[in-house]
Amino acid sequence: MSNYATEVKLFNKWSTDDITIPDVSVEDYIPVKDKAAVFLPHTAGRYQVKRFRKASCPLVERLVCSLMSKGRNNGKKIKAVNIVKHCFELIHLITGKNPVQVFVDAVMRAGPREDSTRIGSAGVVRRQAVDVSPLRRINQAIYLMTTGSRNQAFRNLKSISECLADEIINASNDNQNSFAIKKKDEIERVAKANR
Repeated sequence: MSNYATEVKLFNKWSTDDITIPDVSVEDYIPVKDKAAVFLPHTAGRYQVKRFRKASCPLVERLVCSLMSKGRNNGKKIKAVNIVKHCFELIHLITGKNPVQVFVDAVMRAGPREDSTRIGSAGVVRRQAVDVSPLRRINQAIYLMTTGSRNQAFRNLKSISECLADEIINASNDNQNSFAIKKKDEIERVAKANR
């Protein structure tokens, strides 16, 4: 990052330079370094204007945007940013690793690699197994993790950031306690049956 006076760290804390992405297939769709390195995951970019533009949106910001769902939370991005900030602190306390790296691992592991689509002709609907594109794998992973943590935090003493931290840590360890990993396995199992 030669064009900045200081190194760009997420929340002024977490460095993104040493992040490794072992999975080559989703490498292009996990923007955490260089251009996508931000201090705050709130860039106000117009990522929905064109198809695939969202692939260049910083990964942590995609998590933030995904958290703003269920009508009552629409548009409360600062709230979502604070949830993620708190969540990353917890991840660092629990694992001792760089939370951005843990999150990248979780996203790589939580996206289903095979899915089934509906092929219908003349009222007969059957499922056909298809491969999942890398962008959709990222989208699905982020969606499943936020959905899982939201369901877990609902009517519960645990805050959403604690649940999100648990979800991300479990997903990065490929642990079955994670909602996203369970869903992914289920989707892949159904797809395997429909090959």
